[in-house]
Parts: sequence; structure tokens; C-alpha cells
Amino acid sequence: MASDTGREFTTVFGRGLIGELRNFVHRPYLVVTMDDLWPRFEAEFDDGLAGPHLVRTLDLAELEAEVERLPPCASVIGLGGGQAVDVAKFVAWKRRLPLFQVPTAMTVNAPFGHRAGLRTNGKVRYLGWAVPEAVYVDLDVIQSAPAALNRSGVGDIMCYHTAHADWKLADARGRSEPQWPYDETLVAAARERLDSVLGCLDDIRNVTERGIRTLMLAHRWGGATFHDSGWNPRHIEGVEHFFFYNLERLTGRHFIHGQPVGLGIYLGSLLQDNGATEMLAALQRAGVDIRPEAMGVAWDDAAEAMRTLARYVRDAGLWYSVADVTPVTEAFLDAARAGLYGAYGDWRAAS
Repeated sequence: MASDTGREFTTVFGRGLIGELRNFVHRPYLVVTMDDLWPRFEAEFDDGLAGPHLVRTLDLAELEAEVERLPPCASVIGLGGGQAVDVAKFVAWKRRLPLFQVPTAMTVNAPFGHRAGLRTNGKVRYLGWAVPEAVYVDLDVIQSAPAALNRSGVGDIMCYHTAHADWKLADARGRSEPQWPYDETLVAAARERLDSVLGCLDDIRNVTERGIRTLMLAHRWGGATFHDSGWNPRHIEGVEHFFFYNLERLTGRHFIHGQPVGLGIYLGSLLQDNGATEMLAALQRAGVDIRPEAMGVAWDDAAEAMRTLARYVRDAGLWYSVADVTPVTEAFLDAARAGLYGAYGDWRAAS
């Protein structure tokens, strides 16, 4: 069994954790959060608050300007989902301040990553360096989040399935990057976390304490391993994320991360001939609706993201994957659509 690296971020599970922050974070403190969350949590903070920063953009140029306008503060609290904690990382890095992270849902591994996932000219850019004093996982707060947000977090772990197949394909064709030679030890360590989540799908769907701990500890490993493996993404990210990035680019929309990634896992594993039916069943069991309509787009958008995927991957300089090898034909898209809606049902009927 693969062992832990021992370098994951300090993580605290408990209840009533947000109200305790004001008693120990460096004052005055800045809370980086979202419009919809601030009214709920504002009363947890006191006169040590330098102010809230409500995230409205992930664009790097816009964020640079916003950081210049923020009030003086001695520490940063990231409170929310992936966007809030990523911007909190960016602010802490730019101002060289202590950081405290409080995820309010299990959506992504962002609270446990060193870099912020920002956008430059429509492309994802991972920038900065921030290690939080601790990540605080408040069980009551997580359980009160919309179920769809919590369940979608499995996407950031299940993507290891397609990532490993891409890395093995690249290795077999001599296309692995020189700095990232295929590493079975990393693959085995990632597989251990993937298996832990696949073995806990019912608890994750029901957001039990066991489900929260299992998924968040898997996220903790997944967030840290990018740095701990020498900035190697190969064992944790592949064609499924490339599909997500391209769909975001084409539609101009922001998504609940796990939904487009989950759809990318299904489509990517189908393109890889790599257990797509099993991945689809696991996503369904976890309660993640990966139909395009569930994320505010149409099947035609998803199909176009697949048709243009190979060109997008080349233009974005992303690493070698099945997108470079297997053409996306109309027959493939027809089969993918039939499999997806055959499993989940017609969207109109479900609505």
C-alpha cells in the first residue's frame, strides 16, 4: 500500500470552527468569500475584521488591480469554495500574509493546493505559493451546503482514472515529458485515494461524517501531491480536465467543478476504451448529474468541446493524452450521448 508523504496541509475537523477564527487569526483579518456566503457568516466575525473581499473574477489582471485596492490586513481567511480559497491564496501570496482556509463544501481540492487556479486570456494558469496555517473543515457547515456541491467533489478524485490511462499511453508512445517520466509509485498512491472514494460513494452522496472525512482527506493528498511530486500533474489530471477547460472557453461559463470534470471523465474514458460504463455508474451513485443541461449548457456545447479538443490541447500546450491520438467522430459522439442519457434519462423528463 502506498504511504502518505507526510507533507499534506494541517487539517482540522470539527464543529463551530468558523466562530473561533476571530480568537486567534492575526488582526486585522481579511475574509475572502462570495456574495451568497457573506450574509450567512458575517456575524461570526468581530471588530478585528479589515473587511470582506467578495470574489467576482478569477482573471489575473483584474485580481492584480483588486489586490492593490484591498485594505491593510495582517492575515487572510479563505471562506467558501474553489474560487474563494484560490483568490485567498493569491492575496496571501501577493501580500506575504498568513493564510487560514475554510472550505464550505467539498467541491474541489483547492483548499489543499499551493497555487491558485486563475485565468489569463481564457486559459487556466496556476500561480503563486501559499501554505495555510491550517485548513478548517467544519462538519456542520459542509453538511449544510447544497448536496450537489458536496457530491461533485468526487470529480477531483475520480479524474485519476483517466489521468493514469493518459500517462500510460504517453509513456507507451514515448511522449511522456522528460521531467515527468511514468512513475508507478505515484500512480499507486493516487489509486489508493481513488479506491477510498469509490468505496465510500454512498456516504459521500449522503454527506455523512465518514463521507466528509474520506473525500476531504483524498482532496488533501490530491492538492499537495502536485507540489510534492515536483509540480507533476500527470497522476492526477488528464483529458477530463482538458475537456472542462475547453468547455469553459467555448461557453464563457463558470461551472461547479465536478460536473464538467465528471462529464470529461465519462467522455475521456470512453475515448480511451477504459471502463466508461463503470465511471458513469460511480458518478451516478455519488449523485453527480453530469448531463450538460444540469450545468446550464447543452449537449451541442459538450459535443463541440470534444470536436475541438485536440486543437485546444495543442494550442494550450497541454500534455499528451488520448485527445492527441483518437479522433472524435460523429459516431463517437452519438454513442456517448446515447450512453449518457440512457443512464441518467432524458433531461426534459427529469425536469
